Amino acid sequence: MEKEARFRLADRLKQLRKKYKYTQWELSELSGVDYKHIQLLESKAPCAAKIDTLERIAKAFNISLSKLVDFK
Repeated sequence: MEKEARFRLADRLKQLRKKYKYTQWELSELSGVDYKHIQLLESKAPCAAKIDTLERIAKAFNISLSKLVDFK
C-alpha cells in the first residue's frame, strides 16, 4: 500500500470509529482484527493492510470495502 494511502486509511479508520463511537478495542472485537494491529493501522506511522483485514474492518462498520477506502 502506498505510503500516502496508509495515512489516508489511518484517518478514515479514526473518522469511522468516531462516527460509530467505537474504541479501538471494540473495533478489534467486532472485526476479529488484533487490537495491536488496529493501533498500528491508525498510528502516526501506519502499517500496510491486507485486503482481508480491510474486509473484516468494513464488515464491523457494516459497510462495503469500497466505502471503507473511499477517501473523498
